[in-house]
Amino acid sequence: MAHGPERGQNPGGEEGERKRGNDLGIWFFMVILRVFGLRGAYGLLYVVSLYYVLVDRSLVASTLPFVRRRFPGCTPLEERWHAYRLIVSQGKQLIDRYAAISGRDVFEVELDAEEDLVSRIRDPEKGAILLTSHQGNWQIAMMALGDLGKPVHLVMVPDQNPAMQNLLYPEEQGGNVRIISPEQYLGGVIEIMNALRKGDLVSIMGDRRYGARAVEVEFLGDRAWFPYSAFSLAASAECPLIVLKTAKVSAYRYVVDLTNVLYPRYEGRRDKVGQLQPWVQKFVTLTESFLEEHPYQCFLYRDVWKEEADGIPA
Repeated sequence: MAHGPERGQNPGGEEGERKRGNDLGIWFFMVILRVFGLRGAYGLLYVVSLYYVLVDRSLVASTLPFVRRRFPGCTPLEERWHAYRLIVSQGKQLIDRYAAISGRDVFEVELDAEEDLVSRIRDPEKGAILLTSHQGNWQIAMMALGDLGKPVHLVMVPDQNPAMQNLLYPEEQGGNVRIISPEQYLGGVIEIMNALRKGDLVSIMGDRRYGARAVEVEFLGDRAWFPYSAFSLAASAECPLIVLKTAKVSAYRYVVDLTNVLYPRYEGRRDKVGQLQPWVQKFVTLTESFLEEHPYQCFLYRDVWKEEADGIPA
């Protein structure tokens, strides 16, 4: 399964990212999955990933900003090894998504959350924002949360790659998962606020700018730029912001961590962005903790440490 930078919950879109994966390649992987099971598909993945890490320079280059900060002092050969492990890890989770959505494999999903938070999520009158990221398998988490009986709205645009879109589109998971497109009027803010007022959950990516404004934070020992839109919405709606981390811990087991809840609030009207910066930093610090334990489950594939990357001022 050819893969690489994925659009996921993309609030704004980025052009110029190479789209990997095609109908034939994905079909072949699905046949292997049906005939030989999950581990058979993983076996093929190791070979395909090796091909990409050897010939696809742009894919390898997209992993290096993270690799060089998470594994400083590596030789070029060691960097390729880390890139290979990242690509394999992402490929496994893409396969897992299809296997789960299609019902071919059942994964054990452990929900790690305080009882009062679970009660709030179940409460039909209390909304919350789920702050997801390009770490772990957020789509598996959405399926687990959907089982709690509350609608989950994903702020995202469809994948520009039709093959991957057909394979992984979240609406196929069931009626509790819905889409809010940031390409509509006012970036979908009206729809987001309406969902929160109804007591629903809204899922927003918190680690890539996609053209949005950002604040400076410290990430893996260097200054980086992370968006603050989710924090602004939480402060405006006066709702909690639940940091969602989903780790693949074995072939058939995931852990969904909901133990970190943030409550961004505005204290007066002055310098609202400055008020949000410490909350964004808390989220980034939690991300660092996750990557300490799961270094090969970071699929950021973007140089968030380079302010000029998007040509948009923070």
